[in-house]
Amino acid sequence: MTPAPTSDERLTELEIKASFAEDLVDRLNDVIWRQQQQIDRLEREVAALREAVQPTATPRSLRHELPPHY
Repeated sequence: MTPAPTSDERLTELEIKASFAEDLVDRLNDVIWRQQQQIDRLEREVAALREAVQPTATPRSLRHELPPHY
């Protein structure tokens, strides 16, 4: 039969688990920060693309709307 862990061993185990959890939270925070930076960049790109394809104020000729086989 295995002897029950002492209080010091249990405390050491908890400290190790807390250390791993803290490291994981730090790494996840870094990932989230990088993803937010990417989201911000993509939102700026989408806004720029929307501005680039805004319909012009001049009316288009219907001839330009005909399919190429006409």
